[in-house]
Amino acid sequence: MMHTNEKPYSCYHCKKAFSVSSVLKVHMRIHTNEKPYSCEYCKKTFSFNSNLKSHLRTHTNEKPYSCNQCNKTFSQSSSLKSHLRNEKPYSCQYCKMAFSESSTLKKHLRTHTNEKPYSCEYCKKTFSQVANMKMHLRIHTNEKPYSCGQCNKTFSQSSHLKIHLRTHTKEKPYSCEYCKTTFAHSSSLKKHLRIHTEEEPYSSH
Repeated sequence: MMHTNEKPYSCYHCKKAFSVSSVLKVHMRIHTNEKPYSCEYCKKTFSFNSNLKSHLRTHTNEKPYSCNQCNKTFSQSSSLKSHLRNEKPYSCQYCKMAFSESSTLKKHLRTHTNEKPYSCEYCKKTFSQVANMKMHLRIHTNEKPYSCGQCNKTFSQSSHLKIHLRTHTKEKPYSCEYCKTTFAHSSSLKKHLRIHTEEEPYSSH
């Protein structure tokens, strides 16, 4: 089939012309404000699928754009460009911290406002970050995506796997400041510290 520059489909609002009717249909949403694409997390709607995909990164924390100088990643290409210029145009009204991405500022603001827009479908507990909600959901679903490569035991949290691995590596990162005894778990160190810090319940005097 021959390709031509013919554009028989034109917008009656702005007279912009298109070669394919489906592209005109998508363009018309600019004028009609039709928003057929909805966010599964916050129900915000969008006229274009590309805008929805960009928005979803504020929830999923996906960062497909990376700096080739420092390997820092960004959710939006515009934020990468700002980073390359060392710009941080988004500042917090409470503590004046500055960010290169508006989505990062939005997440940061929740540390001040205590906003928790994500809720658990099982127990209605709320969270400020979608990642924390997903982690919490494993309590209900019993999902255990983290597995030990040595004994195949599985865990719902990466931090639990990290602690478990010490049973194999014998790593003891917690040290007593009084006698230098080391422990694999912080809870074990806390129990041990009572030997040094707590008074005996009965005195011999």
